[in-house]
Amino acid sequence: MTSPAAARNLCAAVPVRPDVVVLLNSRAGRRDPAVEEAVAAAFEAAGCDAAIQITDGMRIAADCSNALKNGARVLVAGGGDGTVSSVAAALVGRNAALGVLPLGTLNHFAKDVGLPLDIDAAARVIAAGRTTCVDVGEVNGRPFINNSSIGLYARLVAERKERERVGLSKWIAHGVAAVRVWSRYYRRLRVTLRGNGVDRRARTPFVFVGNNEYQLSGFELGGRQRLTGGSLHVCMAPGMTRAGVVRMIVAAVFGRIHTIHGLESFTATEFTLDAGRRLLEVSLDGEVLIMANPLEYRIRPGVLRVIVPAAVPTGES
Repeated sequence: MTSPAAARNLCAAVPVRPDVVVLLNSRAGRRDPAVEEAVAAAFEAAGCDAAIQITDGMRIAADCSNALKNGARVLVAGGGDGTVSSVAAALVGRNAALGVLPLGTLNHFAKDVGLPLDIDAAARVIAAGRTTCVDVGEVNGRPFINNSSIGLYARLVAERKERERVGLSKWIAHGVAAVRVWSRYYRRLRVTLRGNGVDRRARTPFVFVGNNEYQLSGFELGGRQRLTGGSLHVCMAPGMTRAGVVRMIVAAVFGRIHTIHGLESFTATEFTLDAGRRLLEVSLDGEVLIMANPLEYRIRPGVLRVIVPAAVPTGES
């Protein structure tokens, strides 16, 4: 069996064809037709034959599947982290590569793998076709590229999504969601985590699980130095008070949940999370799903092939 390190080296050594299928989130492409025009122009200038397709959250899995069946070897996610995560899920373990056009607000994944945030520069990276393989987290069989969580953080994501659906901008939706979560949803979950080297019981307002380790100090708070470490990063805050929720919400809005005072964190390769109830609200990369308890988390090393710049900050040489 090929080791994860060998698989990553093989991925990095084999360039992909520059012809690509771009799956452009309709929130970018339809609300502002100039975005689609800019994307088309960027790939043309990069000398890359790109087929651009407008998609959305309801159709993106089917669109990915159809593109792969039609022979696509590169799928480009044009949107925010939710779009990137959906396309990545279709490519886990496949002999095809993920390209990223970071068109979202925060673009955590793009930043953590060192991708440019400018459309023209991102298109040039994709056209060059240099790849590496990165890890993916998984919960109950569902992959995630950034993080998953339960408790207050998941409720914050769900509330923000509801406000966006009625037409509020993302930042206003964040503010309204934060007030509602603080005033209505503070509670601590009784959780038990067990697995390879893990045996922990706690009462905590949330459990946050990152794909690889998030930095907890220094100038790059919130970022990940690499996505090839082969571990999950588990964060909890046992005993957090209601006042502490305010600080958590501010941290969560800016993707800094792991900077909260009193945070407890550790790494693991796999574990079972039991919250003592039948169903749980679980966030995955900014989307919210209802999942059956207990939750089975694991890291899957080197299963996602990603197009990256020549200098790769994910742990590859």
